[in-house]
Amino acid sequence: MRLVVFGANGPTGRVLTAQALAQGHQVVAVTRVPSAIAPRDGLTVAGADVKDRRAVEDVVAGGEAVLSVVGVSYSSKPITTYSTGAANLVAAMSRHGLKRLVVASSAAIDPAYRPSDSFLFTRIVEPYFMRKPGRTLYADTIRMEALVRAADLDWTIVRSAWLYDSGTITDYGLREDFPGGLYTGRADLAAAMLAEVSGHGHVRGTVGVHTDEGTPHLFRQIWREGIRKPQKQ
Repeated sequence: MRLVVFGANGPTGRVLTAQALAQGHQVVAVTRVPSAIAPRDGLTVAGADVKDRRAVEDVVAGGEAVLSVVGVSYSSKPITTYSTGAANLVAAMSRHGLKRLVVASSAAIDPAYRPSDSFLFTRIVEPYFMRKPGRTLYADTIRMEALVRAADLDWTIVRSAWLYDSGTITDYGLREDFPGGLYTGRADLAAAMLAEVSGHGHVRGTVGVHTDEGTPHLFRQIWREGIRKPQKQ
């Protein structure tokens, strides 16, 4: 299958691209920094910004399915990358007759998601390292999900818990609407998204992915992910 991957140079995008190639897919890796991705058999690197509608239309043409793992860092300023990107992807896919869209999202936007009852998480980590600094990011993620759900496409929204770098795919868990745990390994998120593309398990639905094996210590996670420098996509 010819897969168009947006955010291919991000921390999850690199894992997703590698897994897709290992499975034998042809991959169009879309990034704002094409020089950062080394050429490989089966890989086409395309320089484009998901917020550029014309550029998105150009790279989507000829694909069979689109996966988006676009990500931006927390900011106190308004964020529009997710919603603008979603609108551009939907328009481009509709124009070129593509139907299958799988997008990565976050469980943190769902008020029903409560992965931990610990005092440390509910009183310190969630409000001060997630909700408050991520306010504008999560607001735009909500807008993105609404745009995807309204599209006349075979879409799937895959929500992760707190992401961390993981070396291998585990026996990860799937749950309707949001993850059943605190963490999601990037390898597991990528694997779940590829499984959705290949198996069409949750078409026009939302599914959460969580990892239980080899998860990081909470304080290490705060340092690595809560204070992470911006990632080039």
